[in-house]
Amino acid sequence: MNIVIIDYGAGNIQSIKFAIQRLGYEAILSSDPNEIQKADKVIFPGVGEASSAMKKLRASGLDILIPNLTQPVLGICLGMQLMCNYTEEGKTKGLGIFDVNVLRFRESVKVPQIQWNTIRDLKSPLFIGIDEESFIYMVHSYYAPVTNETIATCTYGADYGAAFTKANFYGTQFHPEKSSSVGEQILKNFIENI
Repeated sequence: MNIVIIDYGAGNIQSIKFAIQRLGYEAILSSDPNEIQKADKVIFPGVGEASSAMKKLRASGLDILIPNLTQPVLGICLGMQLMCNYTEEGKTKGLGIFDVNVLRFRESVKVPQIQWNTIRDLKSPLFIGIDEESFIYMVHSYYAPVTNETIATCTYGADYGAAFTKANFYGTQFHPEKSSSVGEQILKNFIENI
């Protein structure tokens, strides 16, 4: 299994790599388009600020490559948000994979959301063996509303999309690599069942 974690300078890539190793697989870190295209599975992480991350993607041509990948791709946290049409963070145009705009949490809740939360309405092989209301780890100030591409829902002030899918693309707002056994099962499902 050839697993590539996209390394574009905006991700917590080591913790994802270690989580994959705990599952018995090896992943390589790469920004090389040829290596990414040859992968069986691609993980698109992201931590930080959206407009800076998009600048890095554009500078390397990854903004063109990623939406054209045909193998399974998993976006995590900011990676998932960058797969959307647009984000209010830095008024940034995204990759346009998921047909939704990312919004900032409003004043009614503490921002950022840094906590364990629960997911429900699970609708994908990504969640095989995962119970409704399982706990996952969230760290974010922006969210994507629920759409017909939503495959898991979370509530923080209001309901929002905790995970999305379209064709070969998947995205989680939460960090599976920091979500204990639930997150490990989700990564395992992505590797083995998607």
